[in-house]
Amino acid sequence: MKKLLSVIFVFFVGSVMVAQTTISGTIKEAKTEQPIPGANIKVVGKSIGTTTDFDGNFSLTVTQNPPFTIAVSLIGFTTVKVEITQNNQKVNVSLEESATALDEVIVSASRTPERILESPVSIEHMDVRAIRNTSSPSFYDGLENLKGVDVNTNSLTFKSINTRGFATFANTRFMQLVDGMDNSSPALNFNLGNLLGMSELDINSIELLPGASSALYGANAFNGILFMTSKNPFDSEGISTYVKTGLTSQKAAGDNNFTDVGIRMAHKFSDKFAAKASFSFLRGTDWYATDYEDYANPGATRDDPNYDGLNIYGDEVSTSLNFEEIALANGVPAFIASTMGATTVSRTGYKEVDLMDYVAQSAKVDISLNYRPFDNNVEISYNAKFGKGSTIYQGANRYSIKNFFMQQHKLEVKGDNFFVRGYITDEDAGDSFDSRFAAINLNRRWKSDVQWFTEYAGAYVQTYVGTILAGGTPDPNAIHQQARAFAQTGALVPGTAAFNEALDQVTSDPNLATGAKFQDRTKIYHGDVNYNFRDIIDFADVQVGGSWRQYSLNSSGTIFTDYDGPINYNEYGIYMQTQKKFVDDRLKFTGSIRYDKAKNFDGNYSPRLSVSYSLGEGKTRNLRASIQTGFRNPTTQDQYIGLDAGRAILIGSAPDNLDRYTSAPQAVSGTGQFLGFPASVQLTGRDAYENAFSLSSVLAGAPEKANFDYVKPERVTAFEVGYRAGFGKLALDISAYYNQYQDFIGNKTVLVPYYGQADFSDIHPVVQLPNALIALGNGDYKPFQIYTNSSADISSYGGTFGLTTKVFGGYSFGINYTYAKLDFNQASDPDYEAGFNTPENKVKVSFGNASVTENLGFMVNVRWSDVYLWQSSFVDTMVDARTVVDAQVSYSVPSFKSTFKIGGANLGGKEYISAPGVGSIGSQYYVSWTINP
Repeated sequence: MKKLLSVIFVFFVGSVMVAQTTISGTIKEAKTEQPIPGANIKVVGKSIGTTTDFDGNFSLTVTQNPPFTIAVSLIGFTTVKVEITQNNQKVNVSLEESATALDEVIVSASRTPERILESPVSIEHMDVRAIRNTSSPSFYDGLENLKGVDVNTNSLTFKSINTRGFATFANTRFMQLVDGMDNSSPALNFNLGNLLGMSELDINSIELLPGASSALYGANAFNGILFMTSKNPFDSEGISTYVKTGLTSQKAAGDNNFTDVGIRMAHKFSDKFAAKASFSFLRGTDWYATDYEDYANPGATRDDPNYDGLNIYGDEVSTSLNFEEIALANGVPAFIASTMGATTVSRTGYKEVDLMDYVAQSAKVDISLNYRPFDNNVEISYNAKFGKGSTIYQGANRYSIKNFFMQQHKLEVKGDNFFVRGYITDEDAGDSFDSRFAAINLNRRWKSDVQWFTEYAGAYVQTYVGTILAGGTPDPNAIHQQARAFAQTGALVPGTAAFNEALDQVTSDPNLATGAKFQDRTKIYHGDVNYNFRDIIDFADVQVGGSWRQYSLNSSGTIFTDYDGPINYNEYGIYMQTQKKFVDDRLKFTGSIRYDKAKNFDGNYSPRLSVSYSLGEGKTRNLRASIQTGFRNPTTQDQYIGLDAGRAILIGSAPDNLDRYTSAPQAVSGTGQFLGFPASVQLTGRDAYENAFSLSSVLAGAPEKANFDYVKPERVTAFEVGYRAGFGKLALDISAYYNQYQDFIGNKTVLVPYYGQADFSDIHPVVQLPNALIALGNGDYKPFQIYTNSSADISSYGGTFGLTTKVFGGYSFGINYTYAKLDFNQASDPDYEAGFNTPENKVKVSFGNASVTENLGFMVNVRWSDVYLWQSSFVDTMVDARTVVDAQVSYSVPSFKSTFKIGGANLGGKEYISAPGVGSIGSQYYVSWTINP
């Protein structure tokens, strides 16, 4: 025991007596002589370092004897190296601002550090300074000011980012990686913006790759990929906090307060161990959705018997009432009954504003424990992210996402040349519900559909006949309103205790036949590995890697067909990249290839080739060209959904999914029953793919059997050329692309007859017509939305132009233009909706100065978007052109280590929408106080 204690004592004393060198000093901006907070100080060749505090001061202690070199750097400034020759050396450095942003270093384009100027593909970047100076209410909103980037606003807390067309709120074509983790919802397969993302205090850098990136990042890196990287506690210590408050202003919702607060704490306990924790919380009122237009019958109001308002739900439930037949069956003389005709009538629905509380909320927690066991740049980290929030999501229906919870846990080992990481994503849908089914089943709680339509028909016939018998002339419109009023007797009235109680019961019930709640506890298990052979291979930069993922679908049958337990399936991929420079490092060649395999689908190869050439004496101009491929695996919903969405049943096409789904009983018409068919039938998923009519053929009056294949991966081949150049303080970036798609994934609507064969192979013995044709004539069919691929040739093309410079001394000015165009012949696939959903032309302008005076700064952003067509399963219509102005003024108080900011978004006040059906976006005003930014 004594020997053991002696060994421990010697080890401890030896460890604390290791030679230490301390360096301290101040980092300032050369032009203004103002201190620079957040500047990085690192020992060259080591992962040891620190950052400056709010006053630009730093202190660094290392277990290394002089001489050695430190590098002082910050994005937007030129790096300065200083030789350390003695202990307790004072280092005072003035950093010169970079002439342009093209010298900034990015990683995502090639998975290796390189200047933006030399990136082989298009890339957008947002550094710490841009995040601090953004005029938008949040850094995530500020991404919309980047060149070629579209941000579609679903909710105050849910913004969907996209590039190069085909935008949706369920954007499964665009990836978002937060500290290397895909933070998309495991069940939905798309990210919820920054609802569950990262605090602005912890953001270190943001990089965005527009277009296909599957060669390095695998499936779904199709339209683009966003990288958000947080600050490392070894490099960024201290406590930072912010408080932001203000109001949102909208005609429908009025003026409402919002609050956004956050704190970040990080500490380096030693050269080996550091930790951080951050927390942020936002709460406000969402944008009210109040579009009551009936897009299938423009100009109609509730006075129309079959009115179906966009943001009114429950009025989708309709039936055809043949008043003539009803009247004859009740003894009304034929000469009166023959004048009544037949009409489709819908139930009276509820407005969305009566169903949702419009609370927008987001709470995020991020914890990281970082350990460096050796002095060889190896770091082991555990990272946990927790997010809980409430928002609104618009898909086939409008969903109130309430108390949605998602957590991620990651364990990672990384060094200069490699990383190995594994993480799990786990979600809980909380109290989320489908607003359409909430309204439908609220109506059914106080009166069944059969009773309501029976009362409506009876009241109509009685009033019609009574008017004639009284010597009057029937007014069908007035009689319809009287019949509706009679059928509505006993209706639940919004705002009453009875209505609120019934709404709570419906939204807590996961059975869509009686409720609206959707359940989900789906998980993702994911692993990544990468190794760069730079220390082994000299002739080129060679790296290899791979990934593996398993989905575990667990919705208890409310979304997927997982009625009897979770559905598990996996996918994996491997890749290799070689990068080589020639001609005095001016010519750079990059070649990549990746192989991916997923259950239910054949393997897929994704190659990428790019070449760039640097011009000029200082290599300040660069030409680039690339050919790259991308692919997108069908999502969890494309494969395994089984959901009656009201207007249609959504059914995934995985082979083992088709027979698992069985619909609720579908009532057969009286005529159908008279001809000998059963009173009700149940349909399977297989019926949708093997015994259905295409919608287009039925609408054309010539019904044909649908013949759509099961869904398979979608592919794109992307061709891109570009030019970047720095001319002193002016930076220029121009690019053009052409995308050619194959097997484009999308929805097709088919009509499944309740009886008969869609190929007309069975004939009714009495009527002598095909049974399925009789079913169509009787309205005995159910729409299904199936997931398949388009055989049409679909392509898109476009380009961007961006210019940034300094004017009037230190003022930053930028302007960019984006062009995007879809090339698709609708006649080649009449059943397919491409859903490009992107303005053809966009212009964005920025003007500002972070240091107008010693502590005063400002930024103004102006964005203009062209008119465009929005297509979705919710509604199709045109979206108006818009101009939006955001601005902020900031003031720093160094003595309090504080920055104050006042600003606003959409200062013009003209409300706009990014898609039909969402709430109109009004103005947002804010004031913030940040300590130790």
